[in-house]
Amino acid sequence: MSDYSTLSHLECSRDGSTHDADRVQGVSPAGAPLLARYDLDRVAVTPKEIAGRPPDLWRYHEMLPVRDPAHVVTLGEGMTPLLDLPRAGARLGVPGLRMKDEGLVPTGAFKARGAAVGVSRAAELGVRGVAMPTNGNAGAAWASYAARAGLGALIAMPVDAPEITRRECVVAGAELYLVDGLIGDAGKIVAEAVPRRQGWQETSTLKEPYRIEGKKTMGYEIVEQLGWRAPDVILYPTGGGVGIIAIHKALKEMRELGWLSGDLPRLVAVQASGCAPIVDAFEAGSSESVAPPDPHTVAFGITVPKALGDFLVLDAVRDTGGTAVAVTDEELLAAEHALARDEGTWICPEGGACMAAVGKLRESGWLDGSEDVVVLNTGSGLIYPDTVAVDVPTLAKDGRIA
Repeated sequence: MSDYSTLSHLECSRDGSTHDADRVQGVSPAGAPLLARYDLDRVAVTPKEIAGRPPDLWRYHEMLPVRDPAHVVTLGEGMTPLLDLPRAGARLGVPGLRMKDEGLVPTGAFKARGAAVGVSRAAELGVRGVAMPTNGNAGAAWASYAARAGLGALIAMPVDAPEITRRECVVAGAELYLVDGLIGDAGKIVAEAVPRRQGWQETSTLKEPYRIEGKKTMGYEIVEQLGWRAPDVILYPTGGGVGIIAIHKALKEMRELGWLSGDLPRLVAVQASGCAPIVDAFEAGSSESVAPPDPHTVAFGITVPKALGDFLVLDAVRDTGGTAVAVTDEELLAAEHALARDEGTWICPEGGACMAAVGKLRESGWLDGSEDVVVLNTGSGLIYPDTVAVDVPTLAKDGRIA
């Protein structure tokens, strides 16, 4: 067997039962997400050797599920910059503040990571088309990577999703439907359509095992970029929760491989106060969340009333001594604008939520200012032009500026 991937089996995240990784799989019989597991004893590569590989997420291919490199579908995703934020850090009282900027990956958002690995593995297993509901960015990514792989794509998104993401789907040739409702309503439509299409796979959040594997490479990259050490705190904008679950998985894998030692970073799930079921569950000491009655936020990517993997998000936060925090739309938009003025980088509203959360955690004392803190910006602000109003003078062609 090739050691390009050391994928061993799939494991139910609720009951630990094992399942065949070489068949197309959805959720487990228990209705829970399936997690990819690897034969770590077969991982012979060292961090030093990884440093000599191409700067993309496939540099960690032993810990990814694609067995044959010929099946890798790529647009050059991964190894995004880990930026120091000296002015923002000084303003917030957190000098050790950095940002992992996922706005620079193909399709403009971190969803490209999950799409790259998910589509690659789907193609390897003989899937003919992928179908999913989305709040925008994931659909754009999966449509693009499906096109790259020569697969069909069916995408359903709320009519209020960012217009640019629907244009990304259309230009990539996806079959796109807009739904007058939320992502859950889009999900019902997709789930009903897929069984009527032979060879198609539903790739909704955590309803296939491999999106999480692409996103876990954010965790591998952060540790590698810090010289194979972990930061003290990682903040992540949390909707469906795949990213924070994935980073937690990556950290545990690296520790088991001996690539990382010491305490794991405290993971912080950040939500908007208009849709904060994870925060509510964390504060209540619950193991699962309850959907809010009227979910709403301008940070559309985290408008997820009830995540399938909510219990995994809560486990990741609690296992690392982290926390969950909600910020208002006003706070996250102010943070988005402030960071652009401080550092010249226009982040998405979800990334703005994390920057606002840094300020709140510093004010409360949960952060004391001595920590190395990494904020995940999950997409480019260019996807969300409506978050910035342009109210400036228009000059005549012969006008002068004082």
